[in-house]
Amino acid sequence: MQRRNFTTTAFGLALACSLSAAPAMAQTKWDLAAAYPATNFHSENMAQLVSDMDKTTGGVFKITLHANASLFKAPEIKRAVQGGQAQMGEILLANFQNEWPLFGTDGLPFLATSFAESKKLYQAQKPLLEKKLAEQGMLLLYAVPWPPQGLYTKKPIESAADLKGIKWRAYSPATARIAELVGAQPVTVQAAEFSQALATGVVESTMTSGATGVDSKLYEHLKYYYDLQAWLPKNAVVVNRKAFDGLNKGSQEALLKAGMDAEARGWAAAEKVNADTLAKLKANGMQVLPPSPQLKADLAKVGDTMLKEWLEKAGPEGKALVDAYRK
Repeated sequence: MQRRNFTTTAFGLALACSLSAAPAMAQTKWDLAAAYPATNFHSENMAQLVSDMDKTTGGVFKITLHANASLFKAPEIKRAVQGGQAQMGEILLANFQNEWPLFGTDGLPFLATSFAESKKLYQAQKPLLEKKLAEQGMLLLYAVPWPPQGLYTKKPIESAADLKGIKWRAYSPATARIAELVGAQPVTVQAAEFSQALATGVVESTMTSGATGVDSKLYEHLKYYYDLQAWLPKNAVVVNRKAFDGLNKGSQEALLKAGMDAEARGWAAAEKVNADTLAKLKANGMQVLPPSPQLKADLAKVGDTMLKEWLEKAGPEGKALVDAYRK
């Protein structure tokens, strides 16, 4: 009798253990490393993707979004995804043009200066991006532009000569090169450290979007925003290829669908954010102005110089991309 009870109890325990272990084995947990504040539209878009994946998979696929460089700093995210320390990450493509010039295509000033032109440039760039990222062990899930880039300063700017010697926040090779060409002093500062750099006088000008201006409360330190619409750099969400290949087919399809939805949603959001953030800058006392004809002409020359330099580095592949975009 005791023996039968023992056998029954042992069987019950084994069954209970197997049932409790099944959901744990089935659940997938990923980390998504991001560089910008949780309130930024890129971060909000990723938060929606996380929610979509949770709902679509019935809670089996859990992604944790680490906004504001809380898991890895912006320059470290790409390497972290490549190395598998994070399964997913959001990167500013132009940050990596020293590694491969075509990552910086959308950071070239005055090449694509509207959302329509930016979309056309992305369509020419996308197959090349996918190929390069695949070589590096990653998958391009989606990409979304920032609103057009403008110039923030403490004092009025009428021409490029007024920028000489000014401490200029650079966040990519392109923004550093613009500073050099106009005679400003480039200082590398990432988004998470921007407000502090302004408050301490480390920088006093920058070229970025209205969205970053609102996120970083640039109106607390700078007085002027010149709406140059210089370029629309893109953030890309990339996935570690081995991690993706380790998913079951249903989860892979759900993630690709969530990425397509996020891309469409993000492009629409960028246009809305552009209008909303410029209004917020004005409401907080910043002067939002068009560039003077002289400033526009001076910066157009900078754009021509940078495109020529970029084409020399990018070679035939870069020329083919620009030619395809300009068709």
